[in-house]
Amino acid sequence: MPSDDLHWFLTLAELERVGAAADRLRLAQPTLSRMLARLERRLGTQLFDRHGKRLTLNESGRIFYEHARRAQAELDAAGRALADLSNPARGTVRLAFLHSFGGRVVPELIAGFRRMSGRITFRLDQGPANLVAAEVLDGTADLGLTSPQPVLPGLGWRPLFRQRLALGVPVDHRLAGRRQIRLAEAADAEFIAMPTGYGMRRILEDLCATAGFRPRIALESSDLVTVSGLVAAGLGVALLPLEEPAVRGPQPGPVLVPLSDPGAARAVGLIWSADAAPGAAVRTFRDFAVEWADRTRSVNGG
Repeated sequence: MPSDDLHWFLTLAELERVGAAADRLRLAQPTLSRMLARLERRLGTQLFDRHGKRLTLNESGRIFYEHARRAQAELDAAGRALADLSNPARGTVRLAFLHSFGGRVVPELIAGFRRMSGRITFRLDQGPANLVAAEVLDGTADLGLTSPQPVLPGLGWRPLFRQRLALGVPVDHRLAGRRQIRLAEAADAEFIAMPTGYGMRRILEDLCATAGFRPRIALESSDLVTVSGLVAAGLGVALLPLEEPAVRGPQPGPVLVPLSDPGAARAVGLIWSADAAPGAAVRTFRDFAVEWADRTRSVNGG
């Protein structure tokens, strides 16, 4: 399959409208329709179900889309590697990370890096832990900043730092005045949690299992700032990072009571595909992130 076919097919598959795809690709609609018909003839199968002007990927189309997306990612990686080889001072780092790292950790990390390597650019993407890992594995991201360490095979992992965890409670909660607590003391509470697939949800379930109970989930949110706000409004309690102001939001947040349970911390680290050869820009940023984390721990006495 010619590489040019990858680009227009991926665009059409993602937009599912010939007109919109043609506009984005700057092609005439009849031209794009003929290109699709030619591709389907070559493959010997239809890739889309037609619903008037709208297209929907069928089973064959979804299979072809996944392979085409990976092939495009490999070609893009080859182009970046060649660019890095000819000029290591340039390049792009595709970094995927958890939403909760977008307020402080990622900006501080990139700001420090850009002061020494200003010609390297970044493409950033946020998502839950399972999506971050999937993007690294399928080649759509070079690195992932995530927590906890993924259990999937094929990923490299380098821990950067640990964040202590606390139980977030409303200001009038019976535990709000404590200096620290064991998680089991909140076994009868209703929890506000992130959905399954998010790192903090996995950590919550693991800690609760160790404490001997299963949390009663009252509400779910994919954003820790929202979780924090729901706790502050008196709708439940939540597991939150103790030293991450970015998750507290602009309004007065909940009371954070440190947890004394063993392992009540989340390890934050970088992941990468163990099967992919990173370009010079990615290697440079990965090395800097490790050094940055070491310096940060030294300054903070960690």
